[in-house]
Amino acid sequence: MAAFTFSKGGIHPAEHKELTEHLAIEEMPAPDQVVLPLSMHFGAPAKPLVKKKQEVQEGELIATVEKALGASIHSSVTGVVKTIEVHPHPTMVRCEAIVIERDQSAPPKTYEPVNWEKLTREQLLARVKDAGIVGLGGAGFPTHVKLSPPPSAKIDTLILNGAECEPYLTTDHRIMLEHAEKIVQGVRIILKILGIKNCVIGIELNKADAINIMNKAVRETARDDGVSIKVQGLTVKYPQGSEKQLIFSLVRRAVPGGGLPFDVGVIVQNISTTLAIYEAVALNKPLYDKVVTFSGRALARPANLKVKVGTVVSDVVKFLGGTKDLIKIVAGGPMMGFAVSSIDIPIVKTTSGMLFLNSSETDLGEQGPCIHCGWCMEACPMGLSPKEVGIYVEAGKGHLTEKFGIFDCFECGSCAYVCPAKRPLVQYARMAKIMVKKHG
Repeated sequence: MAAFTFSKGGIHPAEHKELTEHLAIEEMPAPDQVVLPLSMHFGAPAKPLVKKKQEVQEGELIATVEKALGASIHSSVTGVVKTIEVHPHPTMVRCEAIVIERDQSAPPKTYEPVNWEKLTREQLLARVKDAGIVGLGGAGFPTHVKLSPPPSAKIDTLILNGAECEPYLTTDHRIMLEHAEKIVQGVRIILKILGIKNCVIGIELNKADAINIMNKAVRETARDDGVSIKVQGLTVKYPQGSEKQLIFSLVRRAVPGGGLPFDVGVIVQNISTTLAIYEAVALNKPLYDKVVTFSGRALARPANLKVKVGTVVSDVVKFLGGTKDLIKIVAGGPMMGFAVSSIDIPIVKTTSGMLFLNSSETDLGEQGPCIHCGWCMEACPMGLSPKEVGIYVEAGKGHLTEKFGIFDCFECGSCAYVCPAKRPLVQYARMAKIMVKKHG
């Protein structure tokens, strides 16, 4: 049988998923205060609709993007707006945010399922937009825009990304195990919005239990309506969950350089995003909480936590018993995440994990010069030349790297992982992109 994987490059980093993959999703109590950044999505920052000292309800719309690309923001607690001020951000360093003090006497809001199947495509899409849903796999692209491809795009297939190939992260794994039927309902909602009948759910073979339970959910919810939902196991190889690699693995279509999935008739959605779509449409619930993996051997108690968006990481660390021998904190996964210097940052919509790494998990060795071994070129899933990009950036000629396909680099970190000289090749790639843009 043919292997369901991509053809170029890829690596096999230690998974470290054993720390949390067996832990059921746990709901963290709402914190006394939440910090909601106005930039939690790809596009323009949202504009506040509330003022200082204003009372707000859980799920209430508090900020929106009216004319530009972006997504709405909702209060994750019932309380009072304490202030609107610049606050630390997990990826942007600092960003304006709405700070809300929770009313501890207010009961949590509840949502009842509704029959969504009679809603039109336009009504479904409006609910997704109104809920402020963005891609929860990390990019944060507004979902209502992604589900509205141009008329020229001939979409025929939805791909659901259940690969979760990043080490440590297990949120999508647990969501599939615990909410399989909701995921399938989310798939049907997306298919109706797109006006197509075909979906393939890709899951890496190291999640055999998720493959089994998703197959069971598909079988038990099957109807005689022409909809085809197929669960496909994927070879375990990083970065299997990247859009272009996943598309090739499952349907053998190659997205052209500079192109997008809809150019080859495909839309890709993340598992967590699909659950959020189900909740928005079937429950009328905005996106203001999410499941996040908190892991690493420096953390007293690793967990898969359902947390309110805006919860400050220091509150989570306290809830999980603190840290010991902490060397590095990473927002996201170890391959594509960002090291952060403080835990006074909030959980945002795109936070997939927070890692607390000790000395056994962290390599602090110094970088050396390129030895031209070529390992980075072998590992690159896009077939690029990371070593050349690094050499050009070091020489102050990063603006000349477009010829190496720098904008096809999605910063997966495979090159840096295999580099024996420990060169920061991802950082060089980011710098090269900035320099190319600066020089026009």
